[in-house]
Amino acid sequence: MTQVTERGTPLSAAPRAGVRRRSPAAAACVVGGAVAAGLGLGFLAVLVIVLWISSPYPDSGPGGALHLAAGLWLLAHGTELVRYDTLSGVPAPVGVTPLLLVALPVLLIRRAARLGSAAEEEDEEVLPAGAVFSAVLCGYLAVGALATAYAAGGPMSADPISAAWHVPLVAVLAAAGGVWAARGRPLGPLPSWVPGGVRRAIVRPRYALALRAGAGGALVLLGGGALVVGASLAWHGAEVQASFLSLTGVWSGRFAVLLLALTLIPNAMIWGAAYALGPGFALGSDTTATPLGFPGAPGLPRFPLLAALPSEGPGTPLTWAVAVVPVVAGLAVGWFAVRRAREVSYGETALTAALGAVVCGLVTAGLAAAAAGPMGSGRLAAFGPVWWATGAAAFVWTGALAVPVAVAVHAWRTRPAMGPAAPDGEDPVDDGWHDSGVREVRWAAMRKAAGTLIPDIAVAPAVASAVAPAVAPAAEPAVVPVAVPVNVPAPAPAPAPVAGRVRRAVTVVSGLDLDPGLLPAKPAGPVSAPLAPPVVGARVLARRKPPPE
Repeated sequence: MTQVTERGTPLSAAPRAGVRRRSPAAAACVVGGAVAAGLGLGFLAVLVIVLWISSPYPDSGPGGALHLAAGLWLLAHGTELVRYDTLSGVPAPVGVTPLLLVALPVLLIRRAARLGSAAEEEDEEVLPAGAVFSAVLCGYLAVGALATAYAAGGPMSADPISAAWHVPLVAVLAAAGGVWAARGRPLGPLPSWVPGGVRRAIVRPRYALALRAGAGGALVLLGGGALVVGASLAWHGAEVQASFLSLTGVWSGRFAVLLLALTLIPNAMIWGAAYALGPGFALGSDTTATPLGFPGAPGLPRFPLLAALPSEGPGTPLTWAVAVVPVVAGLAVGWFAVRRAREVSYGETALTAALGAVVCGLVTAGLAAAAAGPMGSGRLAAFGPVWWATGAAAFVWTGALAVPVAVAVHAWRTRPAMGPAAPDGEDPVDDGWHDSGVREVRWAAMRKAAGTLIPDIAVAPAVASAVAPAVAPAAEPAVVPVAVPVNVPAPAPAPAPVAGRVRRAVTVVSGLDLDPGLLPAKPAGPVSAPLAPPVVGARVLARRKPPPE
């Protein structure tokens, strides 16, 4: 028996079972990341193959179409492509990323991270967030490396240095968002390595309001940019139609141009916001379109969105009217930066509005950087809004308007309450609550109804009235009272104070009528005890008993 007992399974082998149980889950997360990358590649490959089959003038075989699909997948991550088949023979970079195309890999990898963080069965052990995040990234980046190597032999190869940091950046942000959403979007404490002063500062309501105000201002700018682009497309409708029809005469080519224009709509919205802010956007190394004027750009390629550019020449009142967009954005930042608490000072409100303007400027600068890029070499090396100029303009516009608006809104919300207006030539009408005696009577009635929840009111000494007293009428003969014996029951003893129970103040709701005459009388018979125990500081409602069957 001793030998059998000694040959049993050692205790150190128990944790290995947990590791083995986690291995299939981790492998499933790796496969999920690889499948997310494969789905994105497959979608673009099918789309490119369909357009290649329907095209009457295919330039290359199916291999070239697949290489192009891999390049487009990398372009969706922000990777810069290089085009070699140019008229001059000089390789031309293509760095303008269609922002609508970025949604494809982001949604796929976010879904993979969420599925990896969820358990299929109730008793199944869920992997830690860090393990899911790392496993999904490993699978996704492995396919990304293969796609980068495969696209190198196509007509639009990817820049290896650009792909080395753009693809991991998009994957990290999307996977982190998926894991965070699967965990219920927690906003827990920061890690221990963050300095204590930073952790205490971040939890203040000031920064949450600043983020909300800055995000609101950025959304207003994007909406205004969309309106500017839509109005320009409608104004130059004939030129846009002519440019669309002149690019190709077959339906497959026009469908491809339409898809490309749709994926560039978010870019156009950001360009419109930059135009409304003032810095405008670059259409080459020496050409910039601003509300003050547009010198023209004769070397631009023919494209429907570029056909909606403003007319050449100095600015007009119609182009100057786009300044309404940043004005509305500044008003939005100032409105959302105001807290409803009365104890907030004006300086705190102004600081919150200024921080909201900083957030709006940073968000606008980041969007401008993502929407711009080179479209070739030489003159087209700079194409789109300049990120630092656009962000600075957004900060100046919103900061100059948000701070005074926030202070004014705060002053309006915290203004003292006014009583009813008095007719001309008469004294102001009092509300009756603060009259001598009325407030004490109502407070006593409330305390009688609430018991020990409300403390005694401190009665202020009466102030002699400056008005002469009115003459009292003649007194009537007094009535002699007659004593009648009445059996008065002895008052019930006051309940003994419970240990640990603290009296709490109750907030009085304005408009509540506490007239003692309106209070219900005490019932004569015995009253059944409530179903719920009494709670200090809260009102407990007794449940209604079901009707007898």
